[in-house]
Amino acid sequence: MLPNPTLDKLQTLRLHGMIKALGEQQATPEIKDISFDERLGLMVDRELTVRENTRLSSRLKLARLRHNACLEDIDYRCPRGLDKSLILQLGSGQWLRDGLNLIIGGPTGVGKTWLACALAHKACRDG
Repeated sequence: MLPNPTLDKLQTLRLHGMIKALGEQQATPEIKDISFDERLGLMVDRELTVRENTRLSSRLKLARLRHNACLEDIDYRCPRGLDKSLILQLGSGQWLRDGLNLIIGGPTGVGKTWLACALAHKACRDG
C-alpha cells in the first residue's frame, strides 16, 4: 500500500497521533527490527496520548484557572496549617464524584486561590 493514500485515510479518520507516529517510524531506520504488532501498538499508544492531551488541554482552557498550579507543587513546610493527608484526600476527587462542595477559608495571602486552582487542575487531569 502506498504511504500517501494511507496518510490520507488516517487524516480522514482524524488519527493525527498515528500520522505523527508513522512519520517518526519511517524516519527511524532501526524500526525494521521491531515486529508489526509492536509498531502498531506504538502508533495506537501515540494516538491515545494525543487524544488524552487534547482533552486535558480543552478542559483546562474551559476551566480558565488563574494559576497553573498542581497539588504536587504544594509546599507543606510553610506554616499555613495545611493538613497533608486532607489535601491528598481532596486530591483523590471523591468529593467531586459524591457531588459535594468545598469551601477554602483562611487569611489573605495564604494561597486559597492557588490551592483551589491546584484542586481544579487535578480534577481536569482526572477527567
